[in-house]
Amino acid sequence: MNEARHSKHWWLTVVGLVPVILAATLLESGGTQPPARIPSEVAWTDETLALANSGDPMRGLILSRRCERCHGAEGFSSTPAIPNLAAIDKLTMWKQLQDFRSGKRKSALMEPIAAVLTLRQSADLAAYYALVPNTPDPLDSRSFPERISNPSMARIAVPLITLGDGQRGIPPCQACHGPVGYVKGAPSLATQNGLYILNQLNALSGWSRANDINIRMRSIAGQLTLEEKQALSDYYGSGYAYQPPAE
Repeated sequence: MNEARHSKHWWLTVVGLVPVILAATLLESGGTQPPARIPSEVAWTDETLALANSGDPMRGLILSRRCERCHGAEGFSSTPAIPNLAAIDKLTMWKQLQDFRSGKRKSALMEPIAAVLTLRQSADLAAYYALVPNTPDPLDSRSFPERISNPSMARIAVPLITLGDGQRGIPPCQACHGPVGYVKGAPSLATQNGLYILNQLNALSGWSRANDINIRMRSIAGQLTLEEKQALSDYYGSGYAYQPPAE
């Protein structure tokens, strides 16, 4: 009986100490740890994949007329801070629209737009933009490719793109985004506006954008210096990673 009472008192003492230990841990770390959160509500099940791939590009073409106000005709924006949508992989675009829809990716402009799209309409838009050619056209007003501000920055960007930095645990960009900045299932960098890329790297490193599953990009962006972010953005934004198909 005494042993049982002693065991009970010991357990209550431990339970009572838990909040104290947690508080001390937070104080020691400065209380700056970001709160735990689910980065995305998208789960790549067979049903989800079928839905994301079920879009009709003709219906998407009609819906895209509203997107052109910001993202430009045929998916190329005239504003460097706004992303190009031409030839973006269907699954990538569908996921981003769902993340905006659920508020997992924050944007004062895109959240209300995505909120009124049905899942089918999101798939239609993704199907349309996946088919739009991304070859630069000198006759329109697109901002891509942008003139690189300092060509020597390529010496900083290329090693990160091709080799990464093992000492900091940074994998090469091409491991996920492809050797020419494009691969299915990952955001395309091949024909993306440089300022948009820079803004996203800053958002990811500051955790104001947190819809990357497994915290992959937040971990990478957080290791990059300001100069490295600028170099990567300039490199991709200037089209150096893009090789037009031979005619």
